[in-house]
Amino acid sequence: MAKHHVSMTVNGEPVEFLCETQQTLLDVLRDELELTGTKEGCGTGDCGACSVMLDGRLVCSCLVLGVETEGRHIETIEGVAQGSELHPIQQQLLEDAALQCGICTPGIVVAAKALLEQNLNPTETEVRYWLAGNLCRCTGYDKIVRSVMNAAAKMREEA
Repeated sequence: MAKHHVSMTVNGEPVEFLCETQQTLLDVLRDELELTGTKEGCGTGDCGACSVMLDGRLVCSCLVLGVETEGRHIETIEGVAQGSELHPIQQQLLEDAALQCGICTPGIVVAAKALLEQNLNPTETEVRYWLAGNLCRCTGYDKIVRSVMNAAAKMREEA
């Protein structure tokens, strides 16, 4: 099968790779670019574990073909922290012990960060709505929602 040359920006860095037509962005991130933080949960866009930002829009990377990313900008879980400094949502999830097994964690962090970039003062309903596409089988979501609310409060204080 023929491979296609693709150039895009991932976490602020230009990257180039070869991919087959049927490879998803998730496959490319994990297999070609060795960015294994983005997880595959369902492969059908139902769980949100593979959530990334594509040109500023939250998407399930299992539903985007790698060849469609030519010239695009992707932000993955690896781009959320600044060096060793965690993003406030990452820090808050740790402090609140809001996560368990970790499969859903990258998608939840990326989605929560996207929410807080648009709205630093979300209601609980807005947080729940925003994270509705991210399934977690280990928690009851309450700690996750509380962590997003707490992170938003801390980010407002710092702003």
